[in-house]
Amino acid sequence: MGSSYVHGRGVRERQRLQDQAGALVEVVHGGIAFPPGSAVLEAGCGVGAQTCTLAARSPGARFTALDISAESLRRAAERVRASGLRNVELRQADVLEMPFGAGSFDHAFVCFLLEHLKDPVRALTALRRVLRPGGTITVVEGDHGLTAFHPDHPAARAAIGCQVQLQARAGGNALIGRQLYPLLVQAGLCEVRAEPRPVYVDGSRPGLADAFTRKTFIAMIRGVRGPTLAAGLLGAAAFDSGLRALERAAGPDGVFCYTFFRAVGMAPRGAGRARPRRS
Repeated sequence: MGSSYVHGRGVRERQRLQDQAGALVEVVHGGIAFPPGSAVLEAGCGVGAQTCTLAARSPGARFTALDISAESLRRAAERVRASGLRNVELRQADVLEMPFGAGSFDHAFVCFLLEHLKDPVRALTALRRVLRPGGTITVVEGDHGLTAFHPDHPAARAAIGCQVQLQARAGGNALIGRQLYPLLVQAGLCEVRAEPRPVYVDGSRPGLADAFTRKTFIAMIRGVRGPTLAAGLLGAAAFDSGLRALERAAGPDGVFCYTFFRAVGMAPRGAGRARPRRS
């Protein structure tokens, strides 16, 4: 599928994904509901952190949750069973080599996948192919470059920068959120709409500070400490200083703001309307 998953697939990362999903339900899923009878593809479902919310919010739709990792799908299956959901089928496949015919799905949902791919337009084009004419794709991605916090600190920004560099070296893009509109257009999707979905946290929201600032974002940066030191991007003392500075932003007098983006595009209704990708 293009690149390695820079965050790793261990127990801590699975817990971080679960915490992230819980903290971002409205940011990711607010306003999304698929009609009864719809066939919906979730590409890159991972451990099912978003799958159960999707399926529970649209109980009349049928979901096919796809991922390349057998281990992640095993975890997703456990989560789906525990939720008692009956409208989810799990499939193992690469998004670039999906075993589905053209027009197999009414809708597609992609969350936090494109940031890890070397060629996101190719993936979006593959997804457009399996949508029926007039079917929609919803894409959600973050943008590390649009992170703001108080107290600001250069060490914290340096630590975040290490995660951005590592993801780029792995073939991904931690700044992809701002690019969703042009990426969907390049992939031949029509009527594309994109919007920022910011998460703002201050001392009046201690629960969100714990769930998102600390357990989602800071945990993600902490998770790349080893690779950062191994790559020589930053020394241990400097990286740890950045983590402590980020922790201040999760405190009672701290402020943290991160921007996600959500975009929706439509598969062309008529033949020949898709825009070719520019070389």
